[in-house]
Amino acid sequence: MQTQLKVKLSLFNFLQYFVWGSWYASMGAYLTNTLKFGGQEVGAAYGAFAIGSMISPFLVGLLADRYFASEKLLAVFSLVGGLVLCALPSFKTFLPFYSTLILYCALYTPTLALGNSLALTHLDDSKTAFPRVKLWSAVGWIGGGVTLSLLNGEQSSIQFYLAGGVSIGLALFSLSLPHTPPKKTGENISAAELLGLDALALMKKPSFAIFIGCMFLICIPLYFYFVMMSIYLTELEWTKITAKMSLAQVSDIVFMFCLPIMLKKFGYKKTIFLGIAAWAARYFCLGGSVDATTLAAPLIFAAILMHGVCYDFLFIAGQLYVDDEANPKIRSACQGFIAFILWGVGAFVGTMLAGKVLAKYELVTKVGDEIQKRHDWANIWPVPAYLSVGVLIIFALFFREPTAKPTEDAEEPA
Repeated sequence: MQTQLKVKLSLFNFLQYFVWGSWYASMGAYLTNTLKFGGQEVGAAYGAFAIGSMISPFLVGLLADRYFASEKLLAVFSLVGGLVLCALPSFKTFLPFYSTLILYCALYTPTLALGNSLALTHLDDSKTAFPRVKLWSAVGWIGGGVTLSLLNGEQSSIQFYLAGGVSIGLALFSLSLPHTPPKKTGENISAAELLGLDALALMKKPSFAIFIGCMFLICIPLYFYFVMMSIYLTELEWTKITAKMSLAQVSDIVFMFCLPIMLKKFGYKKTIFLGIAAWAARYFCLGGSVDATTLAAPLIFAAILMHGVCYDFLFIAGQLYVDDEANPKIRSACQGFIAFILWGVGAFVGTMLAGKVLAKYELVTKVGDEIQKRHDWANIWPVPAYLSVGVLIIFALFFREPTAKPTEDAEEPA
């Protein structure tokens, strides 16, 4: 039954995503309204997470697979990351803030791949048990967002102190996780393996390469939501924004229960197809809410509540697909590789493009001595909507459902 293990992994996911949910969704409003950063600076700040994710697979591939136990690395990264978060509010200008945020993200993002790899290593029935454990990440995100709203910290530095404190607690808890030693201790390794590039061997498979390409492409419009949503709702004069946006994670919990059923009945292709389609529908709802009157709020809530399909059927299903394609020796490297795509290069391009679009459609007005910034959302939301449709077409035409789990020999890098 592995009950105790599942409880520990569930609590770990709760705390890990509580940290993320405490600052990520609300940071855009803080940067725009409190620090008065421009659109491109906001996009660059969100891109710091992408830079951290591009560093992540090298840390995971080098450290977790070869030298240190995963649970100890999780503790160290969470402890130092919490201290960096607590220092972040002292920086009020862009470059120091941005540099420190990159440092924090470089410490946090490896914990995502390490946590997934640790769970998939110890759970007996990963296709069923992993989504059940992972749903507590959604509960954690809700907890972070609701707590921040209750503290009225959505446009203040409170969000970073909250996240930092919980991150230090996560560090202590990580030491109680199952011992997960490195799998390649004492082996002769190549330079490519030393950099954690073992997972690139899977790119020889055409369908896997198409999957990775589509995951990269969908991340470009995907990050418009994270960069812009809190700014959009602030300009609509919504209150308790992070609490309302946390309804997305309520949806996340519901669809996490549906994910094993979807995968068993329809397979990876149809499940991931629905995940990409949900992103397109989400942006069309947001675009339709701009000029709507009585329908504006229902359309926005519909966009928020689509998150379960958007996230679970795309990200979680994608992580399980990668785990199915990988053998145990390269599991950590493969999870690091998919993190590199989802939260690394794709996120970097997406956040940079979102920042440029935000800056392009920025409307500056002067009211008395105060300069106010608003944005032309009627021209902003169609951009990610049509980009998502393009990715959906590519995925539907070229991705092929895996027929059987590859043998270990076929997965070994050449």
